[in-house]
Amino acid sequence: MTLTERDGNSIWHPYTQQLKSSAPIPIIRAGGCYLYDENERRIIDAVSSWWVTLHGHSHPYIVERVSAQLKKLDQVIFAGFTHEPAIELAENLLAILPNNQQKVFYSDNGSTAVEVALKMCLQYWFNKGVPRKKVLAFRNGYHGDTFGAMSVSGRSAWTAPFDSLLFEVIFIDTPNPENLPALKTLISSHATDLACFVYEPLVQGSAGMLMYGAAELNELLEHCNQEAVLMIQDEVFTGFGRTGRNFAADHLTVKPDLMCFSKGLTGGTMPLGVTTCTAKIYEAFLSDDKLKTLFHGHSFTANPLSCTAALASLELLLQEETQEKINRICSRHQEFAALIATHPRVKDVRQTGTILAIEWQTESGTSYFSDLRNQLYDYFLEKGILMRPLGNVIYILPPYCISDQDLAEIYAQIRAALEIF
Repeated sequence: MTLTERDGNSIWHPYTQQLKSSAPIPIIRAGGCYLYDENERRIIDAVSSWWVTLHGHSHPYIVERVSAQLKKLDQVIFAGFTHEPAIELAENLLAILPNNQQKVFYSDNGSTAVEVALKMCLQYWFNKGVPRKKVLAFRNGYHGDTFGAMSVSGRSAWTAPFDSLLFEVIFIDTPNPENLPALKTLISSHATDLACFVYEPLVQGSAGMLMYGAAELNELLEHCNQEAVLMIQDEVFTGFGRTGRNFAADHLTVKPDLMCFSKGLTGGTMPLGVTTCTAKIYEAFLSDDKLKTLFHGHSFTANPLSCTAALASLELLLQEETQEKINRICSRHQEFAALIATHPRVKDVRQTGTILAIEWQTESGTSYFSDLRNQLYDYFLEKGILMRPLGNVIYILPPYCISDQDLAEIYAQIRAALEIF
């Protein structure tokens, strides 16, 4: 049997309607910004394999570091034990995060990083004996697929089967100069009940790469500070250079109480999640009362191999060469965005850092389930480019190693698609 046949007999794929979807494409190897199928056909990975691959696939330095660690220590329980990769990673992360971030809690993916942050905030108030149990979040947000993460994400067709089981959340619009006064008033009216505010900074990825301003977010966060509403900054997507700076936090002056990371954390090589927090949060769990402990953990918490991969990826990220690559991608995106902005089939072009999104003008309007999605996906794949449109929104989010030549090819195929669809 072929790999495709074997897959069909045994595997259920994510975000896939198995009855009607095309057969999955077997990938046998990858390198740099390229994937290679079983026929050795080369595909440009223009979306960093679901936004995780920072420096390119199978980066030799990360491979070397993980291989050496595998021969030394593969796994150890992280309750009652520790190891150098976890300690060093925590030290290195905290050194470049906002200086109020003081502690690192490890998990294994973005959803769980958010779950941990929510539990920290809710239990923070519980431990203090203060009845704050409600959560504030942005409409159209996405924070993961576990129940807590779904609860604080925008209600949609994705969450409909579970809506009756999700906890209560107060949803607000992303801020702009016109709505800021109303948003502040709303927050103040609920402040005594609000445990926390969870948000994607600057870019709402899964909602269609919706973008909003740092100045307005700063002002909103400052108001949350004044009302003692804890702030969870979900940088699972925006972290590690995606916004043109190391973190979206680097565009802001107000510092969150907690931060969440995953995706690019290990350079896309293996699963790892991180939740960081302030000393104030951490100290609320220090007590002679054992019931004030944060009872949360995972079997592979702080896995030494994952921590080592993250350490290697972080080293690469901070190199001047990588920063220059990020700046180059930002510049190329800006140039291309200006070039196509007035095209009659372009409804909107949005760009923040290395993230470029193009919203197609369609008769049915913006929809994640637009028929155009599959047409564009198939078109680009036929041209040797992996794009994963969000309905009628396509986006480019490449590994930082992508060449100008490959970027030019992606841009050229987008311009060609605009003449067809």
